[in-house]
Amino acid sequence: MPENHYDTIIILDYGSQYSQLIARRIREAKVYCELFSWRANADKVMERKPKGFILSGGPNSVYDEGAPTLPDYVISSGLPILGICFGMQLMTQRLGGRVYSSEEREYGPARLHVEDLNNPLFLGWRQETATIGQTSPDLGIEQVWMSHGDRVEEVASGFSRIAYSEHSRFAAISDLSRNYYAVQFHPEVIHSKQGQLLITNFVQGVCGCRPDWTPTNFVQDEIDRLRKRIGTGRVILGLSGGVDSAVAASLIHRAIGKQLTCILVDHGLMRKDESFQVIDTFKKTYGLQLEAVNAVEEFMEALSGVTDPESKRRIIGELFIRIFERAAKSLGQIDYLAQGTIYPDVIESAAKDKPEAETIKTHHNVGGLPVEMQFALVEPLRQLFKDEVRLIGHELGLPETLLWRQPFPGPGLAIRCLGEVSWDRLERLREADAIFVQELAEANLLREATQQAFAVLLPVKSVGVMGDGRTYEEVIALRAVTTEDFMTGDWARLPTDLLARVSQRIVNEVQGINRVVYDITSKPPATIEWE
Repeated sequence: MPENHYDTIIILDYGSQYSQLIARRIREAKVYCELFSWRANADKVMERKPKGFILSGGPNSVYDEGAPTLPDYVISSGLPILGICFGMQLMTQRLGGRVYSSEEREYGPARLHVEDLNNPLFLGWRQETATIGQTSPDLGIEQVWMSHGDRVEEVASGFSRIAYSEHSRFAAISDLSRNYYAVQFHPEVIHSKQGQLLITNFVQGVCGCRPDWTPTNFVQDEIDRLRKRIGTGRVILGLSGGVDSAVAASLIHRAIGKQLTCILVDHGLMRKDESFQVIDTFKKTYGLQLEAVNAVEEFMEALSGVTDPESKRRIIGELFIRIFERAAKSLGQIDYLAQGTIYPDVIESAAKDKPEAETIKTHHNVGGLPVEMQFALVEPLRQLFKDEVRLIGHELGLPETLLWRQPFPGPGLAIRCLGEVSWDRLERLREADAIFVQELAEANLLREATQQAFAVLLPVKSVGVMGDGRTYEEVIALRAVTTEDFMTGDWARLPTDLLARVSQRIVNEVQGINRVVYDITSKPPATIEWE
């Protein structure tokens, strides 16, 4: 975490599927923020010295037995508060208003009628958009995204209405004397046309946060923090060739130079020719101290017969650390283990300060670590989203070819090789994946049409015909997604002729594959990776 000289907004998470998007929008306003469970310890939250609070939406009703509450320290802090959806209802109930279940629920796009365009929350609201169908000079209409069953029927003392919708009498309210604001809609989602402006108005205008959360500032501050923390200690980092570990390595190397040794664990789970490319790039081009460890046989043996994805992740995480420990002995005294953990990793692994969150999957960078380790952890990117990591990489001077390399999970191809992991199946998957990525690159679609694309080998066989003979071989699934932040995503609408060409090449060139399918599932309900 950066030092507290950054103006900080705290988001209290009540379980909304959009909570991480709130954080993204605040970061886009160049303001630092952190996401905490509403149950989080008050001292832990307030030590961040926040300038304001945002209360997220959530699946509960305020009148449910055991429903979440608004912590006392938030009210007593005297700081500005913005409640969103459930957060609005929670503020209303806590401060003396009334919330009821609505017979006319709102899910999806809605027309927001803004009554006070001079309210701090709506300053700068685009007149040409806001005044479509206006009935009075100060009334603006705009599309927003609603997702609620309950609604505010009576506002708390001191609040006044500033916007309404067809089914929400109070779609936005404010108490200017206390700097309290609340909206029934979700300004953080892209479907709320001017939601980014509203959030910027709150964090910069109402809370007075300086827009100084920039890659340049982060790099220098993090370098200073790393030097202060590490001192004369020595650090090892597992370099996979992915964006996150590459940026982490570059940042730490900028801070402590030769005190960092990167270790490439060749576990046999990397993409085609990846080990060679990583060694060539970082050792020869950037001059990092890099040790390559051949551990293919150890990983294959450890994963033999294992089919459960969580077991795979934990086995890989445990073995990674043990190999690091073994490698460290040959390097002398090592004090720290560095990782390229980023914020979505932390969130999806249900960090300890979010007890209500369900663990989607254990990330090798977060939850796959053994309880006892010989090293202290260094995770300089832990509070960053993927696009922020790339911005930091640009600031550090890393090449485009590296920064826009396809994201790759810590456990490697083990979680794209569904079912049992064997060398033959991995080789099959590697070749299919390389064909897919190559065709996307040649069509100039690798960055323009998708943010992540890869192949998955399924643990099923299907009947096929090749020549005059019957085949019974495995199936490859292609996955390509579009996403801003990797917290949500949609399947990429790739050209059918490209998919046909990829399918034909895979079936013709990869032994053991006779069928190719394309995954058209968004996140949610699916995750980007299959395991």
